Amino acid sequence: MADTPEPKPPPITVVLPDDQEVTGLLLCRQQTPEGWLYKVSVPAWTNTDGRVEPAWYTVWVEAPAHVKPIDGVSYDGVPTERMEKPSTVREILGPRRPSGWVLQKLDGGRDPGRGVIHTADCEEAPAGAPVLSLDRALDAAEHPGTRLCSLCGAAAELDPVLKGFDHGDGE
Repeated sequence: MADTPEPKPPPITVVLPDDQEVTGLLLCRQQTPEGWLYKVSVPAWTNTDGRVEPAWYTVWVEAPAHVKPIDGVSYDGVPTERMEKPSTVREILGPRRPSGWVLQKLDGGRDPGRGVIHTADCEEAPAGAPVLSLDRALDAAEHPGTRLCSLCGAAAELDPVLKGFDHGDGE
């Protein structure tokens, strides 16, 4: 069984910095947050051992500013890496914070059980403290000497679970 040769990259017009146009090859495309980048090769010359030989210069360029399609050429087979579109929920809410909470022990000497519970990514959380699960954070929060940090949102997240969701309806 004969090996099938890889398809040759399709030609594309490459616009050089001085606005000259040359025909190059489109190797692949990549979508970035700033737009599309195309990896192209353009013909050039190389000097090896005192001999001048034809060569290909490969570079990433911005599309469409530095490339133009050639009429009648299909670019369907060009390897293309698209960015994953974030979900609508992620766009509205933003990135998720790391899960879990951390207990900052307050060593006041008088009450060894005093502490503050922070979210795992709170700037006030102690470095290297173990991350607590929801159940462990709730157990720690029920201790009379422990309070919930209101700067990072630990209070907003854990208070409703500790006190019940319907405690503010006047009943």
